[in-house]
Amino acid sequence: MSPVRCAVIGAGHVAQAAVMPAFARSKRSKLVAVISGNREKRESLSEKYDLDLHGDYGELEHVLREGAIDAVYIATPNTLHGTFAKRAAALGVNVLCEKPLATSVAECESIATACAQAHVKLMVGYRLHFEATTLKALELVRLGKIGEPRVFSSVFGHVVRPGGIRDRPDLGGGALLDLGVYCVNAARNLFGSEPELVLATSQYRGGVDDTTAALMQFPQGRSAQFTVSNDIAHVSSYRIAGTEGELRVEPAYGANEKLRFFLSIDGKTHSEALPERDQFALELDYFSHCIAENLQPEPDGEEGILDARVLEAIAQSAATGKSVPLEPRVRSRHPSVQEQGLETDIAEPATIDAPPTSLR
Repeated sequence: MSPVRCAVIGAGHVAQAAVMPAFARSKRSKLVAVISGNREKRESLSEKYDLDLHGDYGELEHVLREGAIDAVYIATPNTLHGTFAKRAAALGVNVLCEKPLATSVAECESIATACAQAHVKLMVGYRLHFEATTLKALELVRLGKIGEPRVFSSVFGHVVRPGGIRDRPDLGGGALLDLGVYCVNAARNLFGSEPELVLATSQYRGGVDDTTAALMQFPQGRSAQFTVSNDIAHVSSYRIAGTEGELRVEPAYGANEKLRFFLSIDGKTHSEALPERDQFALELDYFSHCIAENLQPEPDGEEGILDARVLEAIAQSAATGKSVPLEPRVRSRHPSVQEQGLETDIAEPATIDAPPTSLR
């Protein structure tokens, strides 16, 4: 199979530290171009990765045509996802977009519709759907190792760098969209169902939520709660308790740390950290495989929409102080991809004017 020719849109920290380096470990994708509003960054990155093309955001269509681009990876701030996804789809270019897919359900649905009408693939960058410990946790719960799963609990936080995009409401900043999407996605997939009611509270700073705590009610008497914060020392964990045991994953959500699970049954705990893999390279390969074989990606537009409707309801509940009911929904597809062979050192490279999000 010829490599899928890709362009990265956006040259912030995640693009430079994780996405662009992953192409060197991808078996099915080739990085051809970078699009950035910062001329110095795009020229330096183009030289660093020996790219065919680079351009600013206004030159997107020109670069996609000239480079015969098959797919884009969108790594811009959240509020810009929709604009670039639709522009790429209009040219028949497949779209892999960072999560959350958009900052509202309406915009997520608009992106999904544009991609469907253009007959291009849409995948949301849920990298943990390709992470070994995450997949093992899902398998253990589905096999009934903890009995009937009943309660999910999670804390995810870090201290963000002042003045970054996560402080800006116009770019979709705040802890809920940045971190809460991980907790919502984990709970939905571990329970294998969709929440019916949410209740939340937030503390705000500078127009964005600094800390949000949410309670989600699921069918069959199941409940989930999480707290996310942009103002606490790094913590990343979840646990799910069932009628016969519990499963804890800690760290749970990182891209550059070895995740570990703890399975406790009858007073005995088994702990294991599975081999670390490049989550970004795996998702690039999977998306390229879907393009080549004309398959529907698992973390598709619907997955992004289902998370967005929960995040939107949580934000509404926090703003009003009232619980928000959700219409019943059923999601038939869940993470199950078992790609192998990319166990590797994934130390972050030096970046150009793109400091890390977290201070600690």
